[in-house]
Amino acid sequence: MVFIMTDKMKTDFIADAVQAIRTEQSALDLLIEELDERFTLACQTILNCNGRVVVTGMGKSGHIGRKMAATFASTGTPSFFVHPGEAGHGDLGMLVKGDVLIAISNSGESDEIRTLIPVVKQLNIPLISISRDKRGFLPKSADIALTLGKSEEACPLGLAPTSSTTATLALGDALAVALLHARGFTSNDFALSHPAGALGRKLLTRVQDLMHDQNLPVINQDASLHDTLLVMTSGRLGLAVIIDDAEEVVGVFTDGDLRRRLAERTDLSVKIGDIMTRTPKHTTKETRAADALSIMNECSIGQLLVLDGGKLQGVLSIHDVVQAGVS
Repeated sequence: MVFIMTDKMKTDFIADAVQAIRTEQSALDLLIEELDERFTLACQTILNCNGRVVVTGMGKSGHIGRKMAATFASTGTPSFFVHPGEAGHGDLGMLVKGDVLIAISNSGESDEIRTLIPVVKQLNIPLISISRDKRGFLPKSADIALTLGKSEEACPLGLAPTSSTTATLALGDALAVALLHARGFTSNDFALSHPAGALGRKLLTRVQDLMHDQNLPVINQDASLHDTLLVMTSGRLGLAVIIDDAEEVVGVFTDGDLRRRLAERTDLSVKIGDIMTRTPKHTTKETRAADALSIMNECSIGQLLVLDGGKLQGVLSIHDVVQAGVS
């Protein structure tokens, strides 16, 4: 098969891509220089907000605004996006006292947002603008005018929003991360807004959801190796949990231990307490299954005891964790 290079295909795609990325990197460097007390004031205003952070923007700014609102909402700042065109025809009713409005317009002259300003002012809602500079109608009307800097678009025509949308996206992420730190937001908080999919399983599934807690293979430390083998066989977990007279866990005997003892021709009448593995690895039932899986992987073990005050609550198997889709 003969591949013919046409004039349209003679462009250097890699060079164009590198140039575009470097142009957008320059826009991010410029954005960093724009960060000052206005950014701090914006964060404080959002933290003091008793309502929601409402984000609006038209066109490409609107697409970035949707992502910004979604990031806020998933990191502890209640937020949603409202389309400025729809807002002018009734959806502005979603904006109430106590909210904060973030309006995005690179030029600062969006007609759709301009029509909303009088109502926003009448409701006495704090307005945070995001634009290229402070010259437009929007930043001049805002309580806090965040600026991106006069960056060059990666588009060679200087028309398609590229560098400016990247900078806006980064500024939104910067706000969300700064607020996340200020709120002391944790992975447990994050899990509550991400219950679905692999991420939800990783963050929400606890040891108690997967552990075996019925007919556990438990035997006293004074029992023989022979009796321990019977318990291990009936338990089908690949181990026996060894307890003392107070029913507190003192050790464990696994399939691996058994193979080594058989290779050494250990007498089956020996007390299991004399050959067990002492201080076995353990966890609690409230531990995240993903964290328990990490322990098992780090220690190269297939089971983890679940204890409460030294008493056995259950046994967690690595196979059950993996089968549940937790990783």
